[in-house]
Amino acid sequence: MTTRSWWGWGNVEHRVVGAERDKLLSRVAQFLDNTELVEHTAPNPHDLKIEPPRISPPPLLRHLASTSVADRAGHAHGKAYRDVIRNLRGHVKSSPDLVMRPENESDIVAVLDWCADRSITVIPYGGGSSVVGGVEARFDDNRPVLSLDMERLNRVIELDRTSRAARIQGGALGPELENQLRDHGLTLRHFPQSFEFSTLGGWLATRAGGHYAMGGTHIDDFVESMRVVTPVGVTESRRLPGSGAGPSHDRMFLGSEGTLGIITEAWMRLQDRPQFRAGCSVGFADFMEAGQAVRAISQSGLNPSNCRLLDPMEAFINAGSTSAGGVLVLGFESADHPQDEKLRRALEICRDFGGTTTHDSAQEQTASADTWKSSFLRMPYQRDVLAAHSMIVETFETACTWDRWPALYQAVSAAAYQAMADLKITGVLTCRFTHVYPDGPAPYFGIYAAGHWDEALGQWDHIKAAVSASLITHSGTITHHHAVGRDHRPGYDLQRTDLFADSLRAVKSTLDPKGILNPGVLFDA
Repeated sequence: MTTRSWWGWGNVEHRVVGAERDKLLSRVAQFLDNTELVEHTAPNPHDLKIEPPRISPPPLLRHLASTSVADRAGHAHGKAYRDVIRNLRGHVKSSPDLVMRPENESDIVAVLDWCADRSITVIPYGGGSSVVGGVEARFDDNRPVLSLDMERLNRVIELDRTSRAARIQGGALGPELENQLRDHGLTLRHFPQSFEFSTLGGWLATRAGGHYAMGGTHIDDFVESMRVVTPVGVTESRRLPGSGAGPSHDRMFLGSEGTLGIITEAWMRLQDRPQFRAGCSVGFADFMEAGQAVRAISQSGLNPSNCRLLDPMEAFINAGSTSAGGVLVLGFESADHPQDEKLRRALEICRDFGGTTTHDSAQEQTASADTWKSSFLRMPYQRDVLAAHSMIVETFETACTWDRWPALYQAVSAAAYQAMADLKITGVLTCRFTHVYPDGPAPYFGIYAAGHWDEALGQWDHIKAAVSASLITHSGTITHHHAVGRDHRPGYDLQRTDLFADSLRAVKSTLDPKGILNPGVLFDA
């Protein structure tokens, strides 16, 4: 039995402690000279001062509602750096008045009817893993707020083995979903870093990306049909492998971030569980040359399941590896046939760009992949430790075409280091490719800086504004898979046209005429 952390990432029992903690802090101290790593601890949630609820649920919904201080505080924020810092300080003013956990679709309809009648704002919570302010009550109006937690709608309802698809409820967490598919030899094959603590409905609402580098990267690729409850009715698309019948019903709700309706279930395309794997780590002497190797692999048709390029600092901080030009983690998998030949050809391409590897045996290849996977899953826990020690530790991601990648990388680096210089703080910028496409990479940047505890949020906001402006100026996207939320709204407003924003408002006025669903995300009403 595990306990979710109310203030930080994941489970309390899995936090970074002991030798792992000491080793992490030691690595950080090596590149941030004279940094005073003073630890701060989170308050007991029961000691937090939260205003009493302004609303009381009607009798028929009372058994679904929670007003406990700990529950409301745990639903106040997502899991971004600024959320963690505010929680550590006990700043949870955005706590919802109620947390509501529906048990079926009829409950959701009843909740939305009540909220529309009473002008209560509804924020779909998903798994609460948002890192862009997507689940936070951050807006000017003074309406009561209800956090809608779908955790009780977590079943695989129906399975079509012939078509290799399943009908799954929107509140299913990643492990719950996969555990129910495993006995059938199937998998959704969608594993975001938040996999353990995020839901199918959340993935769909935010167009989440899994950790597989090519092929099916976004959750969009796996949708057959969706069922959505809106404040004015229920809409469901026809289950089809593909269709050219007008604009896509599902595309309208994919990425809508809880502004148009509540995704209650979806038919999802599945895959047979992989039986054959091959993988390797490749070191490079030059990071830009490594990027060229990744481009060649992405355009080769080999379609690796993992093609994750870490720059030297990223590899050092998160995996303890040292390489002058970074490390490429390569992986191939299949349920049908061996992958060794594909790996062999990918390594040939890497060698054309100066790549070298020492992991030739199957055992070493497996160990290398396992080391990366462990590091990948531990990163958010490590972030919490560093944040609690007054550091600024946060990420931002983008995507661009290959021809623009070198200039974007240089511009983002310059913006980040200039912003840190403005603040007179020491820090580093890291970069890795999380996903790659034949026409461009999805770079994922990290900031590790020696912040000042009392000024950390303002310092991060300054850095974030600088790098976001650089992304937009150099033709990147403000987000590749983290969603827009409230944190990315300024960049998204510049990226999309005003005409498209007006179109979204028109759709919202039809589906949510009272404007109760997640206001301030994507556009202003």
